[in-house]
Amino acid sequence: QVATVTEYGAFIKIPGCRKQGLVHKTHMSSCRVDKPSEIVDVGDKVWVKLIGKEVKDDKLKLSLSMKVVNQGTGKDLDPNNVSLDQDERKKRTFRDYTSQKITLEAVLNTVCKKCGCKGHFAKECFVQPGGTKYSLIPEEEEEEVAAAGYEREKKTSTADESSKKRKK
Repeated sequence: QVATVTEYGAFIKIPGCRKQGLVHKTHMSSCRVDKPSEIVDVGDKVWVKLIGKEVKDDKLKLSLSMKVVNQGTGKDLDPNNVSLDQDERKKRTFRDYTSQKITLEAVLNTVCKKCGCKGHFAKECFVQPGGTKYSLIPEEEEEEVAAAGYEREKKTSTADESSKKRKK
C-alpha cells in the first residue's frame, strides 16, 4: 500500500512488516515518469518487487520496483533480473578516451611496394602490374597554387611568342 508520494518516488508499506520501501520514479514504469503523483496516490495498493537492500547508519533501506511486476496479476515479469541488470549498465558512466588521439600518419606516409603510389599498402593495392597508377588527390590549396603557376607560365610563353613575331 502506498504510504507517501514524493517528487522522487513513493514509499510503500509492506504488509506484515513495519518497514517501508521506496519505489523510485525510474522504477515505477517502463516509460519516463516526471511526477510520481500521476502514477500512484496515497492508499493505492500496488504490486512491487524487492530489488535492493542497503544498510546505512544502522537503518535498513529497501529498494522496490513496480515496472518489473504485472500490476494486474502480481506476476514477476523479470524473474532473472535481466532488465534490472541492463538498467544498471545504462547508468554507468561513459569513459572519455578523446585524450588518446589516433593518428593515421603511418598509413598516409607509406608507399606501396606494388605500384609505387603513396597512401596504401601492397596488400590493399588494386593496380595490376603494368596498369594505370593512381595516387592520393592533392589538397585544394595545392591545386590552386599549381593552377596559378600554370597561368603564369602560359602568360610568359604567349608574351615570348609575340615578341618573336615582332622581331621577324
